[in-house]
Amino acid sequence: MPRSHKIVYAIYVVIWAILAIDPKYRDDWLLENVLVFIVFPTVIWLDRKHHLTLTSIILLLIFASLHSLGSHFTYAEMEYFDPVTQFFGFERNHFDRVVHFLFGLLVFRLLFELVTPGIRRTGQALFFTFTVVVTISTLYEILEWLAAIIFHPELGIAFLGTQGDVWDSQKDIIAAILGALINLTFYKSYAKYLSSRQEK
Repeated sequence: MPRSHKIVYAIYVVIWAILAIDPKYRDDWLLENVLVFIVFPTVIWLDRKHHLTLTSIILLLIFASLHSLGSHFTYAEMEYFDPVTQFFGFERNHFDRVVHFLFGLLVFRLLFELVTPGIRRTGQALFFTFTVVVTISTLYEILEWLAAIIFHPELGIAFLGTQGDVWDSQKDIIAAILGALINLTFYKSYAKYLSSRQEK
């Protein structure tokens, strides 16, 4: 594994550790980080196996750092987003929507790199990656709901972060879809990556 990758992973661990100190709701923090405990070591393993690019790792860990920030304060009460809420006159804190959008925008690259070994055409690879993003986003909303009911029903809104919006889950998924769609405008960049990978 390149030294640059190790440095980026180390920076994320430091950020995660700092935000793990005295979170607003410890039980909520634990639920929010279950997937982190699973995904982070998995990404390192995939990096060793598939030689992921530094760009894809940086983008992923920017998203992961924002998730850590959200889990520290809870998404519904992320106080550093309050100025944005007040400036635009929003009735709810939209930090969760921003992070869902960034999931589609930032994690897309890493997922694209993982699916390309089995797909030779750029258009097909982009479409398949897009469907993976939508699937993961949808499954996350379902798992989030199940986790709240099964493990800590008393957390309720603090964990789900619906903030009174009955369409919260659907809007979160749409935010991720919009983020993923932006990646399609970088078709030439993805085509160049795919071409260079196939030449190896």
